[in-house]
Amino acid sequence: MTLEANAPAARRILTAAIVLPMTPDNPVLQHGAVLVEGDRIAAVGPLDEIRTQAPEAELIDYGQAVLLPGLINTHSHSGFLRGTAEDLPVWDWLRLFIDPMHRVLTAEDAEIASWLCYAESLLSGTTTSVDMWRYMAGSARAAEALGNRVVMVPYVGEAEGYDYFDTLDDNEALIQQWHGKADGRINVWVGLEHMYYATPEACRRAVAMCERYNTGLHTHSNEAEAEIGEAMKRFGCSPIRALEQLGLLEPERVLLAHCVWLDEDEIALLAEKNIGVAHNPSSNMKLASGSAPIEQLIAAGVAVGIGTDGEKENNNLDMLEEIKIASLLAKLRCMDAAAYGAWNVLRSATIEGARAIGMDDQIGSLEPGKQADIIAVRADTPRMTPFLTDGPFMNVHHNLVHGALGGDVCMTMVAGRIVMQDQQLLNGDLPRYMSDAERACRALLERRAEWLAEHEDGALSPL
Repeated sequence: MTLEANAPAARRILTAAIVLPMTPDNPVLQHGAVLVEGDRIAAVGPLDEIRTQAPEAELIDYGQAVLLPGLINTHSHSGFLRGTAEDLPVWDWLRLFIDPMHRVLTAEDAEIASWLCYAESLLSGTTTSVDMWRYMAGSARAAEALGNRVVMVPYVGEAEGYDYFDTLDDNEALIQQWHGKADGRINVWVGLEHMYYATPEACRRAVAMCERYNTGLHTHSNEAEAEIGEAMKRFGCSPIRALEQLGLLEPERVLLAHCVWLDEDEIALLAEKNIGVAHNPSSNMKLASGSAPIEQLIAAGVAVGIGTDGEKENNNLDMLEEIKIASLLAKLRCMDAAAYGAWNVLRSATIEGARAIGMDDQIGSLEPGKQADIIAVRADTPRMTPFLTDGPFMNVHHNLVHGALGGDVCMTMVAGRIVMQDQQLLNGDLPRYMSDAERACRALLERRAEWLAEHEDGALSPL
């Protein structure tokens, strides 16, 4: 079958053995179908009904597979340093590896990293990524060409000692140049690497920029236990209360990454302020940061999405793997085998992830009027066998969470365009992206080593 990826077809029907719309009550549609018109979903229902509604539409049958909304990665960092910064706690990792990398990173490096990471994401079913990165005009060019949806968040450092990061001036220029471009697939938010990396004046400007440009704000918070004491020392309160004091919880859309070390008061405040949380289980385990209180956050009504974090601290961007890890980590934290069950974690990767970034009216579920961001996951694999689609032992959701991997995704559609089919990018050159990243990585590591030779204590650490 030859599929045209460069423009959405006038009308297409996608069908598979199972459709999971991820709407309330978690319906499971056997022999279901999705009617796509242009970049939007026009109808969802039984195949016979959809064919009657649109008899002239092109029919694409994925057979023994599951159709569901595209996965939403609510916190990531483009990069190409996987496997080169291992076995360190988070602040040593930042001081000795990551912040020195930022000091020698070039715009060319940054763009090469985004091409690679956006390609990897599409191959494994992620249609929307919240990407906190550097020199992001290059990231925008990659997203525009590859076809993914992205919320671009520049790493901003606006305090003494952090002038090697992007600035709020850079962030504002990026908003003016790219926000809303690529038919709305590219959004630009205001980013702060951390509240410790910004002065109070910079925080006020960041909030004002969110209001001026009607966009969101994203930062890290409560990732490491040491942050609690540091916040008490600097602000006389907990980290989330410090964010409140600085005004950083006031924008209409705020997304906080990690939120591992929270108390009950902070959880209540996040719920009250409608703050989204990006849960990063692999990163939090790898850097020994801790385990976030996901069950308590969800019970309080907080929108919890799932993020891979960067390639350095994961070491991949496979959201299907990440949802399994998220579920298992919550069970271990709670010592409750029922914690963060399959439906809840699937919702975090789809509709709740969309709610966490304030886009649940556009993406995250298969509903008429929403963007046609859809993936197909093969079910004709050992990992998905037995594939029980009805009755008391229906296991489709369990197998997706605990069995499927990113390589099982056989189709990725964004805004009505099929951008990946049978593990092949339709708008990109994966071997070239890998080759470019290999070359750039080696050169960057050499530059970083030269910098560290002159600065044996590494980069300035906030704690």
